[in-house]
Amino acid sequence: MTELAPRNHNNPPDPIDKIISTYDDSRSEAENWLDGEPVENEAQMKAVDDLRKAMRQMRLDLERGQKSAAAPLYDVYKAELARWKPTIEDAKRIEGGLVAAVDVFKRKLAEEKREAERLAWEAANKARRDAEAKAAAANAADIEAQREAAAAKEAAMEAERTAQAARKDQVKGMRSVTKYEITDYREFLHWVAKNDRDAITAFLDEYARKEHKAVANADGLRVWVEKEAF
Repeated sequence: MTELAPRNHNNPPDPIDKIISTYDDSRSEAENWLDGEPVENEAQMKAVDDLRKAMRQMRLDLERGQKSAAAPLYDVYKAELARWKPTIEDAKRIEGGLVAAVDVFKRKLAEEKREAERLAWEAANKARRDAEAKAAAANAADIEAQREAAAAKEAAMEAERTAQAARKDQVKGMRSVTKYEITDYREFLHWVAKNDRDAITAFLDEYARKEHKAVANADGLRVWVEKEAF
């Protein structure tokens, strides 16, 4: 009787498992050393250094394996990005051109609408004041004065509706963009140092981290060399 082959017997071994299995003994021993207790003598130090070399080699093998396995997928990913990119860039180019074509006119129209809104509110406020004045002065027994006050009130309400409509009548496809310019770097630096000291500290910390070798003799900076395990 022919025995059936084990399930998944044709599947190749996982390269991760294959690499790790090569270092099983060293890995287990390394984990035994990682019990929270520090090394206390040279013999222990040598043993840990040897294990560290083995684990470093395991990491390098895993990184090479990762790169080898991912490279074909990454190449496909990059190729697909490159295939779409020219068409997307051209669409952006067309979109940008259309925005540029209407920019000057939209700015002019938006300014006109802002002025129209300002005038509408000015008229609405004047109508409201006139209506309030007529209402206050109208004799309750004078029907014509009461009718005139009522008409002024309705006119004021209509003027406000017109102003509200002007406020909503905005040019589409425009946005508010806040821009800035540093007019005096020294003065601005002093202002930031006074009002946002943490920002200056964060900048100096990052600058020192990146440039400490190049500016080792800078005032207020201490740079030194010491040995540490790696």
